[in-house]
Amino acid sequence: MFYQRLDFNLNKHYRESIDWKVIFAWHNILYLLFGVGFAIFALKGFMVPNHFLDGGVTGISILLHEVTHINLNILLIVINLPFIYIGYKKIGKTFAIQACIAIFLLAIGLMIPITPVTSDKLLIALFGGFFIGLGMGLIIRGGGVIDGAEIIAVYTTKKIGLTISEIIMIMNSFIFLSAAYKFGVETAMYSIITYFTAMKTVDYVVDGIEEYTALNIISSQSEEIKTMIVNELRKGISVYKGERGYLPGAFDIKNDCDIILTIVTRLEVLRIKEAVLLIDPAAFMFVQSIKEVKGGVIKHKSGH
Repeated sequence: MFYQRLDFNLNKHYRESIDWKVIFAWHNILYLLFGVGFAIFALKGFMVPNHFLDGGVTGISILLHEVTHINLNILLIVINLPFIYIGYKKIGKTFAIQACIAIFLLAIGLMIPITPVTSDKLLIALFGGFFIGLGMGLIIRGGGVIDGAEIIAVYTTKKIGLTISEIIMIMNSFIFLSAAYKFGVETAMYSIITYFTAMKTVDYVVDGIEEYTALNIISSQSEEIKTMIVNELRKGISVYKGERGYLPGAFDIKNDCDIILTIVTRLEVLRIKEAVLLIDPAAFMFVQSIKEVKGGVIKHKSGH
């Protein structure tokens, strides 16, 4: 989720500067407002009234709210503050300000009375997770965050040797075990569904429908395929020099070849694969998911 997109290696000048243009950019403000709105709707309309938890700070806050009856908005602010401080020190002031704005807006919005939408547990798990994930994803796209657990996971992994995913899983395991003890195993299991729904929604919102994919092609008709991808489909390519062959029963037979790499959106993968197979039905292709792309020729109107 969000931890995969944090950069803890920014230079000191960038971390200590505040980019007010980024903070007050109209699209970032819209992302924050809509994101906070969806998060409030998820928490008040689905999760909190039915004792459902998410992972991370949100889950911890809901659990403590149910145990201590302290206002959820206060808990979200207080528990997130240490994580935001780490983000301030390691990521930058701009990020910290945007995160604070998002969290305070969420805390204020939770004061709005909202009638629970449904009492059906499966609907609560699915739609509660969807709306909280949608809200978190939009806030991330706006430069902020309402759940700081991933920040501490990135920071802690350098100290104790565990991977980020392992740290997140350990944290959430304690949350869901506590939920099972407090609310019962069934509610805890539905809360796990809520968490995974939220996680997948965040990934989709942040990466977008045009999530980029690396398509690798090895073919004896490489020149024709290069021409087709670049001149007809208007996509950029990179070419690696390799060898093809080494087959069982013919290990000593090998030939030099070009390995064609093109970065496309997942919506374009099928079209390009079909075009390649029309040229060479025996072409070998494999697809890799990638997190981020910068520069190069990615779209028809892109360039650098």
